[in-house]
Amino acid sequence: MSTITIVASILAKTDNIELVKSELLKLITITRAEPGCLQYDLHQDNNNPAQFVFYENWASKALLQTHLESQHIASYVAATQDAVEKFVLNEMTKIA
Repeated sequence: MSTITIVASILAKTDNIELVKSELLKLITITRAEPGCLQYDLHQDNNNPAQFVFYENWASKALLQTHLESQHIASYVAATQDAVEKFVLNEMTKIA
């Protein structure tokens, strides 16, 4: 099975940028230690500080699903439920 790439885009509400950023940063260490996590990098847009992007690579869809169902993801969602304007998750496969 091929690696699953995730590009997750999070747009924080303007008055909640620091809250969302701090909650996203909490995910880094614990997620990088998860089985199947090959890459988990967080980016913040240089021109729009409310825009965050995770670039992730996972060994399998099953291990990605385990991550998405984890307690730390549930905690992030609960902590930021009214602080995020938009969330888009793109699941991708490298073709070249």
